Amino acid sequence: MGGMEPITPLEQALHAARALVLADLVAGEVAEADVVSLVEDSIAQRRWWVEQWPDGVNFVAGLVAQDVQDALLERHGRWPLCPVCGSGDPHALDVEPELGPDPHWVCHKAGVQVAPVGSLGSAAGGTVSS
Repeated sequence: MGGMEPITPLEQALHAARALVLADLVAGEVAEADVVSLVEDSIAQRRWWVEQWPDGVNFVAGLVAQDVQDALLERHGRWPLCPVCGSGDPHALDVEPELGPDPHWVCHKAGVQVAPVGSLGSAAGGTVSS
């Protein structure tokens, strides 16, 4: 072994995506062990995907967020619930752009950007108890 492996842009992107999505899961109080494994599954799939399509490296965070959102829908229900709309049926935020850099959580009902992916905790308003 010749010392430390250089951290590739792909590994940096995957690491950042994992951190961002986990931060949002923690903010939504759904970061249970089985949910964390959903993130890991997505990271593994997206690593393969970016190896096939290197230009996609900047899109990883948004894609992982969408993967986890889809996986959670089957197990836990909608996530992340919209913190903006206080009335009406609970509904989930969407990731935009679906395939692009700098992904944000967006509420289509209110037509607003709620927060960048990874920043839901600071967008919820109110204090975050530690």
